[in-house]
Amino acid sequence: RLPLLLGSGAGALALATGGTALMSGRVRRQTHGLGTVEMRRMYEHHDAVLHSVREGVLVLTEDGRLLLVNDEARELLRLAPDAEGRHIGALGLEPHLTELLTSGRRVTDEVHPCGDRLLVVNMRSTDRAGDPAGSVVTLRDTTALRVLSGRAEEARERLRLLSDAGVRISSSLDLTGTAEQLVDVAVPRFADIVTVELLEPVLRGEEPEPPYEPLAPHRTAVGGVPPEAPVFRVGERVGYAAATPQSRAVQTGAAVLQADPTSTAEWPPAGSGAEARHLLDHGVHSLITVPLRFRGVTLGLATFWRTRRGEPFDEADLAIAGELAVRTAVCVDNARRYAHEHATVAALQRTLLPSGLPDQDAVEAASRYLPAQGTVGGSWFDVIPLPGARVALVVGKVPGQGVHAAATMGQLRTAVQNFSALDLPPDELISHLDELVTRLDLEHDAGSQGSRITGAGCLYAIHDSVSGRCTMARAGDPGIVLTRPDGTVDIPAMPASPPLGQGGEPFEAVSLSLPAASRLVLYTNGLLQGHGRTAGTGLDLLRHTLKAEPDLGPDETCRSLFHTVLPDRPNDDVALLVARTRLLDPENVAEWEVPFDPAAVAPTRAACARTLRAWGLEDAVCTAELVISELITNALRYGTAPVRIRLLRDRGLICEVSDGSSTSPHLRRAATTDEGGRGLFLVAQFAQRWGTRYTSYGKVIWAETALDDR
Repeated sequence: RLPLLLGSGAGALALATGGTALMSGRVRRQTHGLGTVEMRRMYEHHDAVLHSVREGVLVLTEDGRLLLVNDEARELLRLAPDAEGRHIGALGLEPHLTELLTSGRRVTDEVHPCGDRLLVVNMRSTDRAGDPAGSVVTLRDTTALRVLSGRAEEARERLRLLSDAGVRISSSLDLTGTAEQLVDVAVPRFADIVTVELLEPVLRGEEPEPPYEPLAPHRTAVGGVPPEAPVFRVGERVGYAAATPQSRAVQTGAAVLQADPTSTAEWPPAGSGAEARHLLDHGVHSLITVPLRFRGVTLGLATFWRTRRGEPFDEADLAIAGELAVRTAVCVDNARRYAHEHATVAALQRTLLPSGLPDQDAVEAASRYLPAQGTVGGSWFDVIPLPGARVALVVGKVPGQGVHAAATMGQLRTAVQNFSALDLPPDELISHLDELVTRLDLEHDAGSQGSRITGAGCLYAIHDSVSGRCTMARAGDPGIVLTRPDGTVDIPAMPASPPLGQGGEPFEAVSLSLPAASRLVLYTNGLLQGHGRTAGTGLDLLRHTLKAEPDLGPDETCRSLFHTVLPDRPNDDVALLVARTRLLDPENVAEWEVPFDPAAVAPTRAACARTLRAWGLEDAVCTAELVISELITNALRYGTAPVRIRLLRDRGLICEVSDGSSTSPHLRRAATTDEGGRGLFLVAQFAQRWGTRYTSYGKVIWAETALDDR
């Protein structure tokens, strides 16, 4: 038996040795040749790494059991010590995390809340190259990063707020517009309710002077208040007590932060219990009030309110509010200065424009003037009574805007009045005005900006209420439209003439015969042109409006044209003059041909006296006879045939004597030894006005005396 036992033992030993060798080779292949010591060291290293990384690591089986979890994952997910080996659904995780971890899908940087943390989750499958099926999950805590990111975003938003404020608040030179821009920028990005209040002198364009007590600013802009429950109202004056945050801010010149303002004795801030109740209803819990100061001068104050919808103001918000106030104060001061300059120029323009239309019977007139938006232009109008029951209608336009345009407009308007005193025909008057503009431009430096007058326009029309003739001439683009009593609308065909100062072409006059009750509409192009509308479109609308309303008086016509024709945003200022013509009753006109013989003076004087008595002007006969005698004698002595006399009964008694010469009469004081030279002196003494006008066939010397009933 011994050989058998030894053989069996040797076989078993050989078999064990071969198996061991095979197993050892396989183990070496699986461990890549690492020995026991190296394996132990590698395991200890991997275990240390696994539990020391700042990311959570989970290894899951295909059926959702937890094979491996490191310390970071235990802390992030708050897992129990015996969590390994248990199913994910039994670990007490939040449902959305349980669903995610058991889904087996590929996940990349998904953010999921877990309690008070925000976790970034990545998940990959382990089923590769024959490896066991399952998943590896990594978790990263980004809660602190999110907080820092939120703070950075908050800082960026504040910088954007200040940037937007700098752009938008400075976009307006209007006080109200500047305040409204601050409100629009700050609500709701910085505050829930914002009020901007300016001191009264600022609204007048003046600089306020301390002390500012009692503090009663003008509420200029409000934002963030629901329209159905107004807390603050624009336009009211607000009185602040000395202990309120607003008064303290103005007195100290620094921003004031008030948390829970309703809990202090300084509430309500405006002394109004109703206002306090409204604020309480809106849940106001904090405010910041900041004075608007520039160059050491307080211009107003801005108050920012937060309600229950937002966090209370803190010290960081004080800096933002202060920066908003600084930027607003600079723009408010610019707007104040602009308002002051604009008011000065507007006052100058008001003194240069007619304060009212003169009394006369030749036309019934009405006018309108609309300044350019935000500035002052150079348009003007005028109604100038002329002798002989006539009237001059004028509309003009000076290029440019501002004080220069207003002053130049005053120069040209005065020149037109002076030229009209010479009783010049319209074309001659426009020619003289053209020469004046050229001469004035030559006096200025050709290189100076904004000082040239060349390019001005003027339309001058004379209506004669005796003959019904209207003569007009134009330079530049002022327009005229005629409406006849039957409702027809016509644009008189006037020759195109260049603007004043360009010269080179003669000006031509156009004469029309107008029945009574015709309407003349004189205008500058600002009435027709505007943003998005051409002059042609505006002219068509003007004609349609006049045709649709033929029976309106001058004042109603002006109102209608401003309502229907005027653009929403005119390109320039607008001057509009509407005149409805009148004709002198033929019964109030008498004229005679005077023989060129001194003996004809007495019979002509007697005929005039009879006419005056027939008109019921018995009291005016004596004075009229003296004036008539002197004028006829002057014409017969110094003039040439034909000689005519015309009496007009208008507001006064007008006596006109015409002759065929253009000799200019002169008023002088005769010496005691002179036999003549006293005729015109006597006429000047007894008449209200007298003068000379020249015609194509000679001249007319006229004198106007007052009537007792006028």
